[in-house]
Amino acid sequence: MRKMKKITALFLAMLFVMTTVLAGCGKSNTKDTTTDTASTDTTEATVEPTATETPTPEATAEPTSSEPADPNQLPRNETLYYGGQQWGAVNGWNPLSDDMNNALVLAQAAGGSRTLMYETLYMYNMLDGSMTPLLADGDYSWNDAKTEMTVKIKGAAKWSDGTPVTADDVAYTFDSNVKYQTAQGVGLAPYIESVTAVDPSTVLIKAKLTDDGKPVNPLMLISYLGQTYVIQKAWIQTLEARCDSDAAKVKKDPADDVVYSGPYHKYYADDQKVILIRDDNYWGKDASMWGSLPAPKYIAHTIYADNAATETAFKKGEVDVDQQFIPNIQDLWLKDGLPISTYLQDAPYGVCVNMPTAWFNFDVPGLDNVAVRKAIAMAVDYDAIIANAVTGQSPSFKDVPRSVMNPTAGEQATFDHDAVKDLQWVGNDIEGAKKLLDDAGIKDTNGDGIREIKGKNLSFNACAPNGWTDWMAAMEIVAAAGKNIGIDITTEYPEWSVYQTVVTAAKQTDYDIFMMWTDSATPVQPWGRIRMLMSSEYNGIEGNWSGNWGHYSNKKIDELIKKIPTESDAAKLKSYYTEAVKIYLTDVPSFSLMYRPDKFHAVNESVWTNYPENGDGNNIPPMDLSDGYGIAGLYKITLVQ
Repeated sequence: MRKMKKITALFLAMLFVMTTVLAGCGKSNTKDTTTDTASTDTTEATVEPTATETPTPEATAEPTSSEPADPNQLPRNETLYYGGQQWGAVNGWNPLSDDMNNALVLAQAAGGSRTLMYETLYMYNMLDGSMTPLLADGDYSWNDAKTEMTVKIKGAAKWSDGTPVTADDVAYTFDSNVKYQTAQGVGLAPYIESVTAVDPSTVLIKAKLTDDGKPVNPLMLISYLGQTYVIQKAWIQTLEARCDSDAAKVKKDPADDVVYSGPYHKYYADDQKVILIRDDNYWGKDASMWGSLPAPKYIAHTIYADNAATETAFKKGEVDVDQQFIPNIQDLWLKDGLPISTYLQDAPYGVCVNMPTAWFNFDVPGLDNVAVRKAIAMAVDYDAIIANAVTGQSPSFKDVPRSVMNPTAGEQATFDHDAVKDLQWVGNDIEGAKKLLDDAGIKDTNGDGIREIKGKNLSFNACAPNGWTDWMAAMEIVAAAGKNIGIDITTEYPEWSVYQTVVTAAKQTDYDIFMMWTDSATPVQPWGRIRMLMSSEYNGIEGNWSGNWGHYSNKKIDELIKKIPTESDAAKLKSYYTEAVKIYLTDVPSFSLMYRPDKFHAVNESVWTNYPENGDGNNIPPMDLSDGYGIAGLYKITLVQ
């Protein structure tokens, strides 16, 4: 892929190694615009890191040492540095908790969970939708009715204490998630009736059934396989004993003694950095799995103040893998000549599977009117958003007309494009939006330049988290669209700590139009994104992280959401998806502003090289060498020679 970038990387690598020092320190402040909402982890305070002595070029080719290093002086040739994932000191390492603030370790997501320390049965690959066995041995199997699934456990799989991973561990983990109402338990209990151990190496997963005996949603059982961590039964029982099986205590416990199955574990953590160290006894070096250990001995993440600080460190070679939006990222190699690359050589530079979206608050008068919602959406200049807010790092809505599907070929094939093309809009249609409002009788009757409904001016705010610069820029363009059609829209940028609380409330009238993400590529798409965008099941739920944050309701959509997962007839399924797109484009409960990657995946090749890239033949997705099958990249990277 890299062509000129690869040449530049090799040419400048030695210079960068000579100037690389430990990543700088900074106080935390959430500035990330990823789609990852899973919890993160704990901190064990010690001394603040200091800059290390500059490594020599020869140091990058030395074999790794056998003894752990000073956490303040990690060997650069043994350490892979991340950026853009960890914001703030971690709270703990507890895989049963949803508030450990430990993004380096804890992220359970349908699009591929982070398996550096804890592992799932399978690894999801968004590139082809495949599920690669991890703790599981071979493919999963269904019974004929798709009401039961059987999974085998690898004989080589071991816990960090040397005991085998068993089907009992899998079953007890599921029961514990349900019992303690973790995000995994709450999310999966409506679809999974039980997870039981048939024998030490065989897991039986039974689906919840409808009244007519069909599985409620077999797609969710597949999602579970690559999403939910398997936790050791004996350790959970230890945790329960010291917490008196109290759910609040169980989920607050920092789990410093946790047993794990993955290739890395806690080495050091404070408010400046988090470091993992490789377990050289990791079972995955068995021939039945990876056949070797991952290349880096240490995984480290300095806690930077914001995106700008992380980007500066990334350019210096102090960060190897950067998970954040970088404007005009191509300038880093085309103009600055840096040994930096992305998964795709050309724009949009990443695999776009997510759709950051502006949501309308249906609890706000005026926005309950479909003409107002659609007029705003039609007037927005999406080309300006893509050119300015995300500097071309998204396909346009001319290239990929809007629906509820992401731009991938697989999702685009799920609905009838011709049947919805009259409902689609490409944006910046000021005259069309004005006519829509005029025809609906929504006009400026007092001459102040602002249209009214029942004598009240249409005046709204448009909100995004402070510091999320691409989203903030997009909201400015939304506000400008309102002005162009006689609707007063002003921007507000609350801090994320406030923003998340308001948006996820059961009901709120603080934010009128506001940015949130959508589901990325997962085993349940595009059904899952339709559900996230429009399902009324989320209405009235306090602390709702699941979707439909505007509180839209439509009985027909709710019916389709129930029908799709159990439909096996391809023609019917396509008609259901087409109907869902029609409803979305007609009612406009929200409107996507751009297409984005699931994870931003930029790499600096001054120390490590051979990262996953499009067309390299490895089929490793650009998931930061940590999520889903993306972790396979840790076994492919090599030191720059």
